[in-house]
Amino acid sequence: MSNFRPVDRETSFLLPPSVDEWLPERHLARFVVEVIERLDLSAMVKAYRGSGSASYHPSVLLGLLVYGYATGVFSSRKLERASYDSVAFRFIAANDHPDHDTIAAFRRRFLKEIEALFVHVLLLAREMGMLKLGTVALDGTKIHANASRHSALSYEHASQIEAQLKAEVTALMALAETADAADVPDGMSVPEELLRREQRLARIAEAKAAIEARAKQRFDREQAEHEAKLKARAEKEKATGKKPGGKPPAPPQAGPGATDQVNLTDEDSRIMPVAGGGFEQAYNAQAAVAEGSLLVVVADVVQAANDKQQVEPMLEKFAALPEALGSPETLLADSGYFSEANVDACAEAKIEPLIACAREHHHPSWRERFAKAPPAPEQATPLAAMRHRLATPEGKRLYALRKQTPEPVFGIIKSVIGFRQFLLRGLAKVKGEWSLVTTAFNIKRMFALACA
Repeated sequence: MSNFRPVDRETSFLLPPSVDEWLPERHLARFVVEVIERLDLSAMVKAYRGSGSASYHPSVLLGLLVYGYATGVFSSRKLERASYDSVAFRFIAANDHPDHDTIAAFRRRFLKEIEALFVHVLLLAREMGMLKLGTVALDGTKIHANASRHSALSYEHASQIEAQLKAEVTALMALAETADAADVPDGMSVPEELLRREQRLARIAEAKAAIEARAKQRFDREQAEHEAKLKARAEKEKATGKKPGGKPPAPPQAGPGATDQVNLTDEDSRIMPVAGGGFEQAYNAQAAVAEGSLLVVVADVVQAANDKQQVEPMLEKFAALPEALGSPETLLADSGYFSEANVDACAEAKIEPLIACAREHHHPSWRERFAKAPPAPEQATPLAAMRHRLATPEGKRLYALRKQTPEPVFGIIKSVIGFRQFLLRGLAKVKGEWSLVTTAFNIKRMFALACA
């Protein structure tokens, strides 16, 4: 005869259940709650008036967001549903159920405060002995914007649509003047059609103005670079007494180009090349990761697809870190970050750079791998000193850590956690959401290190 455990879904609990008994002692949800309890949330708490109906404590809503972003639950509706369906989310919410509007409003309202908590978590990791800023590796990854690339409008196409809509408005105005005598198609309202086209014309005018403003910024930047190149050629000619070879640099063209475009859904996002080929509407998410712990120590989001301009802003972020965290000694980066100016900036910040000067081919020969290092140059510039260090066994060993430091972090965030697209729109909000993502990753990584 079969022996089964009894199935009874109707008997009430004899004693009130305790949410503390629902999870094992070693569980990420418990760790998230413990970390948040040690953070200073006074800025969030003071933002509440203290009147009206009772509010959810910021520690509860922040815990739901952090645990959600650490486990692949990002939308406020899914977080609300998880507070009913998931034991871990029930534990964080103390068996309460904030609705999705409350969660979404909290995320929007306290993005800046959440961004500041990123550093507080790093200080906690330092206090727990998990973080050491010795060697850090810098890299970037493209993350899709909350907008389709098919929503992008080029300057040429906007001008064509604008001309078409203006012609239609003229025709509709003529039709309205003779509406009594003319046959108007059934179901057509001339005033409504005019209003629709006027609204589209206003939207196109805004898009063209945004493209023109970007074009002006680009022209100013390129003009400054053009003048710097001409000045360098003139100084070289004066020093050598010979006219420099090659054609002089062409001046930049003012005004927007035909292919310059803006996205109508999220105008701060940009069309960017992505891994595997093709282009997507995206942002360039940057992260500097500490070697060994794999904790993200500096994070940012930029609109430029190229990484070359991101070294100096990241160095400024390193300088802004609290003294208790220390400062990095060596910065690793791939060839996308290489320029002599970036090497000089690292040297000025007293951080030794190891940036690949060019793309290296795979599978070098054993002779190349075990070749002796060249003699150190005398009175070397920062660039020459870096090239020499990259050729030494110690430099090769350190640079080999670059690929295995930031890339696993991006792999976990995008493939394991599943964060491949921003939920928020606009550069400022996207920066805050990336801080939330990297903070959640750091807490999850700290939990893994604590359990190791």
